[in-house]
Amino acid sequence: MRMITSSHVVYALVTLSVIVVMLLKRGVIIPTLIGTFLIGWIYKGDVISGFKAVYNANLTAAKELFTIFLIITFMVALLASLRDIGADKRMIKPIQKLMVNGHIAYIVLAVVTYVISLFFWPTPAVPLIGALLIPAAIRAGLPAMGAGMAIAIAGQGMALSSDFVMQVAPMLSAKGAGIDTAAVADKAMILSLITGGVALTGAYLMNRKAIRKPESTTAETSNQVQAIRVVQAASEFPEAAATVETLSPSIIRWSKVFAVLVPLSMLAVMAVMIASKLGHKGMSGFEGGDGAAFIGGVAVILLILSCTLFSKVQALDKISEHLTEGFVFAFKAMGPVIPIAGFFFLGNADFSKSILSLGEGDKAPAILFDLVMSVQHLIPTSGILTSFGLLIMGIIAGLEGSGFSGLPLTGSLSGALAPAVGMDPSTLAAIGQMGSVWSGGGTLIAWSSLVAVAGFAGVSAIDLARKNFLPVIIGLSVATILAVLIW
Repeated sequence: MRMITSSHVVYALVTLSVIVVMLLKRGVIIPTLIGTFLIGWIYKGDVISGFKAVYNANLTAAKELFTIFLIITFMVALLASLRDIGADKRMIKPIQKLMVNGHIAYIVLAVVTYVISLFFWPTPAVPLIGALLIPAAIRAGLPAMGAGMAIAIAGQGMALSSDFVMQVAPMLSAKGAGIDTAAVADKAMILSLITGGVALTGAYLMNRKAIRKPESTTAETSNQVQAIRVVQAASEFPEAAATVETLSPSIIRWSKVFAVLVPLSMLAVMAVMIASKLGHKGMSGFEGGDGAAFIGGVAVILLILSCTLFSKVQALDKISEHLTEGFVFAFKAMGPVIPIAGFFFLGNADFSKSILSLGEGDKAPAILFDLVMSVQHLIPTSGILTSFGLLIMGIIAGLEGSGFSGLPLTGSLSGALAPAVGMDPSTLAAIGQMGSVWSGGGTLIAWSSLVAVAGFAGVSAIDLARKNFLPVIIGLSVATILAVLIW
């Protein structure tokens, strides 16, 4: 039996309070900050250590997660620079021609959303897709609800839950569990494809009878498209609704070049990363943050070229504007995660020593692991029950509207529970990640980024969340069962 101290009791109580607050659909930053303060105070025995622990926890989390902020910054900055030369819209305009009917339009929307969201994240990608492809899909006969479901499931669900390219989500899960990022990323990719495949198939079957023939989409369709245009014009994403400024002939030529160069570059990056994972001779693997470093470096070079071609000498100043835009987006998206991660890092022996300012000879406490081990005899040894427990915990963690803030919790629980049930912690972490991101990322709850998808599709966010619920939950359940059977 592990020695349980007052620090362990406080940590357990704060963790329970975090879960309760999540169920109430509220932010959990204040409970985690207070919890960090109390544990630092109780563990060291003086209030000054509590104040220091709060600062150190946030500093430790920021240092560990800054690579996440950086990759988001570079990718968003690149997308902003492509917007300057009109290459962002030019990249996907040809895809409109593929939408010959509603059935094909559904597949095209899902595939394009998935690919773009995999590299640029769904939030900056939705305005681009919504402005250019949703009206074309509706004209082809796809109902607006079907278009919204395709985008939400493929982007906010399938692409964001794996986050295979930028690896923000896997890194958060892995840090909490104290394991390698690559192990979580690979399994999350497979689980996301299973969940997404089941959910997209279910969503298609739900909308199949409502798909019309292109020639029958007359006045009603025109009204729908016009309503969507109005929503886009009033959207918080001005780049999607604004008219394209007149560009010089030389810029238009370069816009065409970048509309081809950027997708090819990203596909090449993906091909190299996949080849390295398959053990191709002469290629080093992209372990930990190497994959993010690779794509981030490619994005920076493309950003420099795009800014230089558009702004010439003024590019020296213009690039700073795009990087600032990227950093603002990154901190808005990920800033709240830092204090939450700091608290759950405090329960991990890998980080607790620096957070609690312990000396070289002092043993780092593994608070969360100790708690799990102390109740090990009460934990069911069934892998399937534990896996579904982590899935449900992830879904609950996502209820506050951010699919990422719950990942330190699910990751930490995965690392602590895995030895007790004889499972690989990366499997449990990937399952918890699925629950959290599919829930809070923007498929199951209306107070998330699903609002943006609903706005561009011209449908109710609540109705869209309700329609997504059954296919997504079935997909998550199938993926969880397969994860236990495979791994």
